[in-house]
Amino acid sequence: MNAKHIPARMLSASLIALGLAVGPMAVAAQIPHLPPEKTQGPVAFRSGGVGLDESMAMREAAPKYALELEFVAKDSAGHGEYLAGNPVVITDEAGKTVLRTESEGPFLLASLPPGRYSVAATDDGRTKEQTVTVAPDKHQRIVFEW
Repeated sequence: MNAKHIPARMLSASLIALGLAVGPMAVAAQIPHLPPEKTQGPVAFRSGGVGLDESMAMREAAPKYALELEFVAKDSAGHGEYLAGNPVVITDEAGKTVLRTESEGPFLLASLPPGRYSVAATDDGRTKEQTVTVAPDKHQRIVFEW
């Protein structure tokens, strides 16, 4: 399955321009609702971040979740593009799948019980895997870059 590419430079430029034009307090007041929270077993999660408003809302909500995933592709010149549509599988230490989903944007936020997890994400048939330890009241951020 191919992920969708969203130019990061376009999103970054839009964030800066909006912040300069109306100031940080006005930007915060304009943040729309987050994408809906979903659950699989004990895991609550949100996925999204396509578009300026949703991206800002996801970044603001991220510290409230144990795990934040970000999906990025870089071209040969080093320019980044955000990705969407990436299959994601999170397994616990026992090898049990606790979350299997597809990202709906460049960010995925997940509330996981404390423990050690393996996180695998795929873009264009290439899977990358990282290990993370979730501790109470600690936010972890993993960037998957292809």
